[in-house]
Amino acid sequence: MRSSGIHILMRRILLLWAGLIGIFAPLAVHAAHTDASLLLGSTTARSGQTVQAGIRLRMEPGWHTYWRNGGSAGIPTKADWTLPPGVTAGEIQWPPPKVSSETGFTVYIYEGEVVLPVTLTLAGNVPPGPLDLKAHVSWLECEKSCIPGATDIQATLNVGSESKPSPDAAILDAWQRKIPTKSADLAAQAWWEKPATGDLRPLVFEWHSAGSASNPDFLPYGSDSYEVQPKAELLSSGNGTFRLRKEIKKGEGNWPAQISGILVQQSGENPVAYEISLPIADFDAKATSGSNVVSASNPAPTAELPTSVWLYLVYAFIGGLILNVMPCVLPVIALKILGFVGQAHSDPRETRKLGLIYAAGVLASFLAFAVIIIALKSAGHVVSWGMQYQNPYFVLGMTILVTLVALNLFGVFEVTLSGRLMGAAGGLASKEGKSGAFFNGVLATALATPCTAAYLGYAVGFALAQPPLLIAVFFLTIGAGMALPYVVLSCKPEWLRFLPKPGVWMERFKMIMGFPVLATAVWLFTLAAPNYGEESEFWLGLLLVMIAMMAWLWGQFVQRGRSHKGLAIGVIAGVFLAAYVFVLEGELHWRKPVSQANVGGLKSSPDGIDWQPWSHEAVQAARESGHPVLVDFTARWCLTCQINKKTSLEVPAVRAKLKAINAVALIENSPVKDANIVAELNRYGRAGVPLVLVYPANALLPPEVLPDGYLTPGIVLSALDKAAQQPAPTATTANR
Repeated sequence: MRSSGIHILMRRILLLWAGLIGIFAPLAVHAAHTDASLLLGSTTARSGQTVQAGIRLRMEPGWHTYWRNGGSAGIPTKADWTLPPGVTAGEIQWPPPKVSSETGFTVYIYEGEVVLPVTLTLAGNVPPGPLDLKAHVSWLECEKSCIPGATDIQATLNVGSESKPSPDAAILDAWQRKIPTKSADLAAQAWWEKPATGDLRPLVFEWHSAGSASNPDFLPYGSDSYEVQPKAELLSSGNGTFRLRKEIKKGEGNWPAQISGILVQQSGENPVAYEISLPIADFDAKATSGSNVVSASNPAPTAELPTSVWLYLVYAFIGGLILNVMPCVLPVIALKILGFVGQAHSDPRETRKLGLIYAAGVLASFLAFAVIIIALKSAGHVVSWGMQYQNPYFVLGMTILVTLVALNLFGVFEVTLSGRLMGAAGGLASKEGKSGAFFNGVLATALATPCTAAYLGYAVGFALAQPPLLIAVFFLTIGAGMALPYVVLSCKPEWLRFLPKPGVWMERFKMIMGFPVLATAVWLFTLAAPNYGEESEFWLGLLLVMIAMMAWLWGQFVQRGRSHKGLAIGVIAGVFLAAYVFVLEGELHWRKPVSQANVGGLKSSPDGIDWQPWSHEAVQAARESGHPVLVDFTARWCLTCQINKKTSLEVPAVRAKLKAINAVALIENSPVKDANIVAELNRYGRAGVPLVLVYPANALLPPEVLPDGYLTPGIVLSALDKAAQQPAPTATTANR
C-alpha cells in the first residue's frame, strides 16, 4: 500500500500546484513549448444558435499536456472564459489520450497537437455585431521536467442574419468526431475476476462492438481511491464482443463499486471511444481466471436464466398472458367483460371482428412502446420497463383520463360521435364498437406496464439488450400473449352463451365496473401528487373535482338537457379556464415538476423494517462488517412492488428474521431510475423493478436473486436463512 500512498500524495501535491497556477496565472509567463489558440467553427452565427469552438494546443516534439484525468502525475488543461452577455460556454470535451508509463507513473497525455472542443451557446436576444470571445487557458507541459503554462486566447464572432462556416470548421469537425460517445448497444459490463492480491485486483470488462475493431483498452476517469494500471490483457474477442482484463490498484477506502471512463478501440485508422459508467459486479468464488467468469448480467447461481432467444420469447408470451390477471389491468378486464356480455348474443362475425380489433390495439401499443425504447436507446438514454410511469406528465394525464373513464361508467356523461375532446378522452376505452375495442386495448397496455408478471422481467431484461428488430419482436410477443384470451373468446362465441342476455341489469353492471376503475384513478393520484410539491394533494384533488363538474355539466345539460345548452357550455368553458390557469399553471406548476429523492431510511411503521438508502458502498460496507444484506429495488408506481412489500417483506416473520441474523436492509425507491440504477437492474437480468436481492455476509459470494413477480414470506425467509448460513470469511481467507 506504500506505493499507492505515494501516488496519492503526489497527485494531491500536483492538484495543489494546479490551484496555485490558477491563482497566479495572470503573473505567469507563457510557457515556451506549447502554443494555445481559440478556433471557431463559424465566422458568423445567428442569435439563439450554438457555435462549435475549440482550444488548440500545439506542443513541441517531446513535450506533452494532459487529458481530463492526468493520471498519477498530471494536471488537465483548464479554461476560464470571459464572454459577452448572452453567450455561455459548455464544458471542455476530451478526445482519447495516449497512455504513458515511462516515468513509473501512469499518465494520460496529448502529444504534438490536440483540439479540445467546447460548445458556445448564443441566447436568442444577442444583438447583431461582433462578439469578442476570450478565455484564460492554463496547462501543465512536460518533457523530462514539467512547467506550468498559461495564456489568454481570443477570437471574434459576428452575429448576423445567417450562419457562415469558418476555415477552421473542418478541423473542429474532425476532432469532434473523436470525442467519446454514449451507446446503449455496447451492452458493457464489469466484474471482479477474483479476490485481491495485496493492493491489486483484476477487473474484467466486456462489451459489444458493432463493426470490426482492434486494440481495445479502458481509460479511467480520475479517482483518489484507486488507480487503473496501464497494461490491458485481451481475454477474448469474437462475434464483435471484447473481454478485457485490467489491474486495479487500491488506495484509500474500499474497493470501488463503480467505475467510469472510456472504452477505446481501433476502427480503421482512427480510434473510436465510448463513455461508460458501470457498476462492478462481485465475482463468483467458483470462477477461475479467464474462464467461467460470472457475467455481470447473471451473477446469481440461484437465478439461472435461459440462453435461447426462443425460450425468452416463450417467457415473453407467458408474461403477457399473466398480465391479464395483474391488479394494474383488472379495471380494463372489467370493461372487457362488460363488452363480452353485450356481444354474447350478437352476430358471431362482429364478435370476432371486435376481438381482433382489441388485439390490434394491444399490439399497436406494445409496438409503439418498442419504437420509443429503440429511439431512446439510439440517443444514448437508459430504458426500463414501466419507465413512462417515471414521467410526471404521463402520470398526470393518465390520472385525468382514468378518472373520466370512471365517470363515464357511472353515467355522468356519455360518449357520442359528436362528443367533444373531453368526452372522447374519457370514454374511448368504454365506448362500444370498433373504436371502443381498439382503445380498450390501448388503455389495457398503458395500465399494464407498471406491473411485472412472472417470466416477464427476465424476458424484457433480455430484450432491452438486443438489436432494434429483436426488441420489436419481443414486445409484440408480450402483446400477443396479453391479447390471446380475448381473441380466443371472440373466435369461439359459443363459449359466451352462458352469459345472460343483455338487459337493464347491464347498466347496473356497468356502474359497478366503474368502482375498480375509480380505484385505479386513486392509485394514479398517489403517484401524480408527489411530483408537484407538498400541497399538491389538495390542488390535484380540486382539479379532478373541477373535471368531474365539467363532465357532469356536459352530460346533464348538453347531452341530456333540452334547454340552456349554451349557458352550460359557457360554464364548462369557464371551469376549464379556471382549472387550467388557476390550478394547473398557478398552483401545481404542472410544467415544472419537482424532483423526488429516495426516501430510504424511513420506517413504514413504528415497528417496521429499518430501511436504509441503497448504494454500492452501503452493500459493500455491510458485508465487510459481516452482515447479510436484504436489498429491495422498488418504486411507488410499481403495484407488484407494493404488494410484495405488504405481503412478503414488511411482515412480522421477515422483520424477526432480519433481527435474528443481524441483517442490514437497504432500499432503492427513487421515483425516477437513473442510468446507474437501471444498470444495476440489468446486471441481474431485470428490465425494471421489482428486484429483491439477498446477499450473504460472505463478500466473496454473489447474492440470491428472488423471483420476479409476486413473492411469498417463505421465499424471503428461505433466502435469508441461506444467507445466514454463509458467514463472512476470516481475514486469512479473504484478502480485501
